[in-house]
Amino acid sequence: MFSGFHSMAPSDAELATHALSEEGSFRFPSFSASDAVTLGLSLRKRFRGTSRYVKGKGLVISIQTIAGHTLFACTVGDLGHTNGIGDVSLDSWSCIEGMVSVVRRTGHSSFYVEKGMSAMGKTPKQMGIQGELCVNGGDDHNLVVSTIRDYLNKLARENGPPPPTMPASMTTQHESKEWSSEPVGPSEHIQRIGSPFEQREEH
Repeated sequence: MFSGFHSMAPSDAELATHALSEEGSFRFPSFSASDAVTLGLSLRKRFRGTSRYVKGKGLVISIQTIAGHTLFACTVGDLGHTNGIGDVSLDSWSCIEGMVSVVRRTGHSSFYVEKGMSAMGKTPKQMGIQGELCVNGGDDHNLVVSTIRDYLNKLARENGPPPPTMPASMTTQHESKEWSSEPVGPSEHIQRIGSPFEQREEH
């Protein structure tokens, strides 16, 4: 007899499709330094309310422009004691810079890139990504997405809905011949997830 059904974890292709859909849905009509500070403080507050923080986990937050300007940065957690052990290390900041490099290279979140490559069996080197690929875990990714979603909803309530299209200057920053830039439906995820990762061939 079956006592219940265990839900299957989503595949990497499904996770990548969902992340791509989120990127298409949660867009800023404009973005200022003030927005960055508000988002950064909200991320900090939300993380401090998680069980991970209660268990002694730390986090580093960095919000940058594509051009490289740092608009917000902070550490959440213990920086370490005389024995060098802490919730956050200097390696955390190096990893953040690696994630930012992936975003600049592809126009997509490191979470989407990692899951998309995993679904297609590709490596960072095959995709032209130099060095080790640092990726937000699912918990961190969901924390960022939910914070952005709620902030955009707050802006919509205060100012009305954003315009239906993005300004050209922001749209072109995320266009790439090698990475998909449009959200897709669940039935298309295998074909569309494949396309960005198949256009580069090794010689």
